[in-house]
Amino acid sequence: MERERDLMHEHLRTTRHHVLGTVTGLDDQALRQPVLPTGWTCLSMLSHLTHDVENFWFRAVVAAEPRTVAHYERQPLAGWHVGTDADALAVIDGYRRACDAADAVIEVTSPTTSPRWWPAEQFGDWRLPDFRAVMLHVIIETATHAGHLDAARELLDGGTWLILE
Repeated sequence: MERERDLMHEHLRTTRHHVLGTVTGLDDQALRQPVLPTGWTCLSMLSHLTHDVENFWFRAVVAAEPRTVAHYERQPLAGWHVGTDADALAVIDGYRRACDAADAVIEVTSPTTSPRWWPAEQFGDWRLPDFRAVMLHVIIETATHAGHLDAARELLDGGTWLILE
């Protein structure tokens, strides 16, 4: 079981590295510039990954940390909102810290562990059955958003993560 968890964890770390690598080198203006019709920015994507992905799934759903659960019971999934006065480096650092906190949960959780908290009022009948499913969900979510960030980066300054010709 540890091997399976460690393999999933390594894939998640690689995907997180992709996220951070994609935004590295963008200036404050570029980080705040929406480039797609939905209006999200690189900073709002990082905030979403911090609050609605890393903190929500690992610290609330998997670990049921009381303060984290209380936060999401009061304010469910509001990570997309980044104030105009938010410090860009603090948002990026917040994502790194959220990943570190999530790693601490991941390292002590078996793939077969059931979620300790579930926001049924938010998700209705849909439920992830165990930590394995949570990990796969987060890997897919993070990889999807890494792709979104790739598209934004290319539109912002022509930068690309990896192009094989």
